[in-house]
Amino acid sequence: MSLIFSYSLRGAVVAALSFGSVIAQAQIKVGINLSTTGPAAAIGASSKNAIMLWPKEIGGKKLEYILLDDGSDPGNAVKNARKLIAEEKVDVIVGPNTTPSALAMLETVAENETPMITLAASASIVEPMDAKRAWAFKMPQNDTHMTTILTQHMADHGVKTVAFIGFADAYGEGWWREFSKLAELRHIKIVANERFARTDTSVTGQVLKMMSAKPDAVLIAGSGTPAVLPQKTLMERGYKAQIYQTHGIASQEFLKLGGKDVEGTLFPTGPAVVALQLPEKHAVKKISTEFVRKYEAAYGAGTTTQFAGDAWGAYMLLASAIPVALKTAQPGSKAFRQALRTAIENTKDLIVPQGVINMNATDHVGLDQRSRVMGKIQGGKFVYAYGG
Repeated sequence: MSLIFSYSLRGAVVAALSFGSVIAQAQIKVGINLSTTGPAAAIGASSKNAIMLWPKEIGGKKLEYILLDDGSDPGNAVKNARKLIAEEKVDVIVGPNTTPSALAMLETVAENETPMITLAASASIVEPMDAKRAWAFKMPQNDTHMTTILTQHMADHGVKTVAFIGFADAYGEGWWREFSKLAELRHIKIVANERFARTDTSVTGQVLKMMSAKPDAVLIAGSGTPAVLPQKTLMERGYKAQIYQTHGIASQEFLKLGGKDVEGTLFPTGPAVVALQLPEKHAVKKISTEFVRKYEAAYGAGTTTQFAGDAWGAYMLLASAIPVALKTAQPGSKAFRQALRTAIENTKDLIVPQGVINMNATDHVGLDQRSRVMGKIQGGKFVYAYGG
């Protein structure tokens, strides 16, 4: 395995990963765009860790992986997509990790008819379905999946009022849209609605407004380490009630940065994050546990994240779809990319670490309620709490 680094004019790190030798015109080229630097680096790091464990062939074809870092910048993500398609001639792109970057890449992948399996969360990446989104697929659960179980937990535990603070981008807006809708249905009153940027260093003003409303609970709709800031500020200001976060926090970096301030946090999560504690009857217990044991054998106990599970699911999706596409065309051709897109879209009953996938022409996620449970931060670890 070789790992070569170089730098673009904007300082984005470019890494070319090659697993074993490849035969000219015989390999499948997989372009990968991640945020391994910048505000979303904690997310990209664990995705990259999982990708480093991907096998070297699928369907009898050698795989070549080309990994680029977008520096958590949507503009860089688009540049990377163009490079992967025009220069590297990839058959498929996996990534990016963040919603703004995924939305920015939609036009590029559609224009070049190259399927993209994104590791970003917002439903806006694949909904509403149109000509651009026809080439995009998504591994993480939609906000709706996560909001359903989160608001159920709130209602079951007597939460009547909630203050909301989310990212001032598509991730935060997507969560606001789904949470506000379901909160109303469950008769939970939202008493504050605030925003912050991923790069902010202070949210004192927003936190004071939320606390003045005296909510029963606070929901922070952020991801990665930037989601720690509002919670630390709440704790510094003496907030004592329950704090909820989203599935975007499930990384070791979040736990390290948050420390004691994030103890007791409740959050919806994919099954892989708490696989070893899932009820035995859970549909993905076996596959999820197998992934966790493989991942943690490489990176250490307790290192599994939402993002690593999503990245491994992307490999499993490719492993299911590529043999089907190979019956129609060979790698490196427009016909193969079209066949691969169709094969992915028709995936049925595929169990991945985060759920069971059943896609169709209007649903490019394909997950159902088996794709999420409630987790809790306890003793500095992510543990299973509820559901499934």
